[in-house]
Amino acid sequence: MNSFDLNLSLSRVSLVFIFASMAVYTIAFLIFTWQLSQASSASKTERAKSAMSQKWGFGLLITAAGIHGAGVVMRGISAGRVPWANMYEFSISGSFVLVLIFLLSIGVKEIRVIAAFVTGFALLVLGSATTIFYVQIKTLMPALQSYWLVIHVTVAVLATAFFNIAAALSVAYLLRGSAKLNASKSKPLALVRRVLTVFPDSATLDRLQKRFNAIGLILWSFTLIAGAIWAQHAWHRFWGWDTKEVWTFIIWTLYAGYFHATSTRGWTGNKAAWLSLIGFAAVIFNFTIVNLFFKGLHVYSGLK
Repeated sequence: MNSFDLNLSLSRVSLVFIFASMAVYTIAFLIFTWQLSQASSASKTERAKSAMSQKWGFGLLITAAGIHGAGVVMRGISAGRVPWANMYEFSISGSFVLVLIFLLSIGVKEIRVIAAFVTGFALLVLGSATTIFYVQIKTLMPALQSYWLVIHVTVAVLATAFFNIAAALSVAYLLRGSAKLNASKSKPLALVRRVLTVFPDSATLDRLQKRFNAIGLILWSFTLIAGAIWAQHAWHRFWGWDTKEVWTFIIWTLYAGYFHATSTRGWTGNKAAWLSLIGFAAVIFNFTIVNLFFKGLHVYSGLK
């Protein structure tokens, strides 16, 4: 068996690990969802069960992340490079970094409440990666054969993960506010209202999402700068109004505007949460629509 066949076999094993991690993530997601309903109970017994189920959920989340990380590493080894040269690889690597940063943040008790959101989103990304974005290992195009691929994309992945967690906190903030809407006699609505009261207070959620967005913006600023330097090395110009370059700048502008509005204009609460979600929507648009439907030097879906 030649080296290419060995690498191809390893990439298939990597895919098996990704599917295995998805199975464990699914169980963790269901446990986190069930845990929220138990935590809202007035019964001490039910709340005790909730605390225990949360521990099980995080144990499974850590296990899933370990399997996931092994799948990412094997993909990189099989390709003989860092595993983020196309949408499939960026998806599996980015979702792994998201879960890893979240796990490193759970020392902050208030962060734990978004476990279901983070796990569900990671599962959604992996589902899209394996069904829509999957491609076989390929050789990098010349422009990507640079150490700047490691620097630029690593920081972009980290920034995206922080923006993602901030977006989850923004969703939690908006849902927390909706707990005040009514005391409906409808059992499903009453259950939802009780679950939302488990969330941290609105001020805490607002403060946390701003902190995660702040880290994300710093990292995204470096992403923009590193991308310009890489463009100079690859194409002998720092800026060329390529679609990807433009959207990277649009994202930076949106988050910079978010901090301007929250710091100097007094935009807090729902306005700040919606601005955070608009910024993250632009990140998702940049990764999906721009890569799939726009032409340019930076388009790297690997599907064409």
